Amino acid sequence: MGTIVCVGLDVHKETIAVALAHREPPAEVVSLGEIPNRPESIRRLVQKLMARHELEFCYEAGPCGYAIYRQLRAIGLHCRVVAPSLVPSRPGDRVKTDRRDAVKLARLLRSGELTSVWVPDPAHEALRNLTRLRAAAHHDLTRARHRLSKFLLRAGCVAPADAKTWTKRYLAWAHAACLPEPLDARVRDDYFDQVAHFTERIAVLDRLIEETAASCPMAPRIGALCTMRGVSTVTATTLIAEWGEIGRFARPRQLMGYAGLVPTENSSGASVRRGQITKTGSSYLRRVLIQAAFAYRHRPLLRGNLHRRQQGQPEAVRRIAWKAQQRLNRLYIRLLARDKRHQKIVVAVAREMVGFLWAIDREMCQVA
Repeated sequence: MGTIVCVGLDVHKETIAVALAHREPPAEVVSLGEIPNRPESIRRLVQKLMARHELEFCYEAGPCGYAIYRQLRAIGLHCRVVAPSLVPSRPGDRVKTDRRDAVKLARLLRSGELTSVWVPDPAHEALRNLTRLRAAAHHDLTRARHRLSKFLLRAGCVAPADAKTWTKRYLAWAHAACLPEPLDARVRDDYFDQVAHFTERIAVLDRLIEETAASCPMAPRIGALCTMRGVSTVTATTLIAEWGEIGRFARPRQLMGYAGLVPTENSSGASVRRGQITKTGSSYLRRVLIQAAFAYRHRPLLRGNLHRRQQGQPEAVRRIAWKAQQRLNRLYIRLLARDKRHQKIVVAVAREMVGFLWAIDREMCQVA
C-alpha cells in the first residue's frame, strides 16, 4: 500500500468535487476536478486511487445524506461526515467554489481540524425520519389553524371569552360564525377541512410512532425515558432518534450543548459575559425538550398516565425520574420567585432536565 492520502469531497446533487492531500503536510493539496454523484463514478474513483494510496475520505453533512459514507464504509474505507458549521474558515477568504471547498476539506482532514457528526444506521435514520415527519405535520397544523383564526378575525368575528382557542367550544363557535358573504363561508369551510386533515394526519403518525416504539430495538430505552414527567412516547422516541447513541456523550453537559441549550459566552480576562442559548445542534431535540419542561411547573406527583408509564421499569430509573420531578419543580419555583421571564425559566428547566434524561438512558444502556 502507498502513502496515506486525505480525500476531500464537496458533494452536490449532481456532482462531487474531489481533492487530495498527502498525510505529510509539505505535500501540495491537489484538485482532481469533478465526478458525477453516482455510485458507479465513486466506485471508479476509489479503484483508481486505491491502487497507489491508502485513503481517508471526508465530506460535509448535507441534503445528500449518508449514502456516500455507507458506500465507502461497505468496501472497508475510512470516511468522516463533518459538521458544516464547525468547519474552520479564514475571515478574509471571500472566494467560494466547489474546487476550493474540496481542497479545504482535504487540507483540514490532514491537519485533524474537522469535527465529525454521528452517522445513524439505516433503521435509526428511518425512525428519525418518522419523528421529523410528525414534527412537520404539527407545523402544518399550526399554520392551518393560524390561517383559519386570522381569516375569522379579518371578517370581524371575535371568539367569546369562555371559548379557549382550539377547544370544542371554540371550533363550534368558528363553524357557526355568521359571515355576510356566501363565498366567505366556503373559504372558512375549506380552512376547516385543512385543520381536520392535519389533525387526523398527526393522529395517524402518533399511532405509527407508538407501534414502532413498542417493537423496535430501542423500545427499552424509549420506555425508560417515558418515566419522566412530560415525556410521552412520541417525545421519548424523538429524543432517542435525535441524540442516537447516548454513549458518545461522556457527560450531561455535552448533551446539553448538543441540544443547543447552553448559554453563549464572550469572556476575556476577568470579564465574563454569557448571553442567550447557542441554539446549535438539533432543533427538533431542543423543541421537544422545551415542550416537556413545561410539565415541571406543577408540584411533584405520581398518578394517572405517568404512573402507568412507570410500571415495569427498573427501580433505579424510577428513582431518577422522581428526583427529577422534585429538583426541576424547585428550580422552576426558585426562578419564578426571582422574577425571571417565563421563557428563560422553561429553558433553564429543559437544560437541567437533559441531565436526568442522560442518566436514565445511560442506566438502560448499562442494563442491556
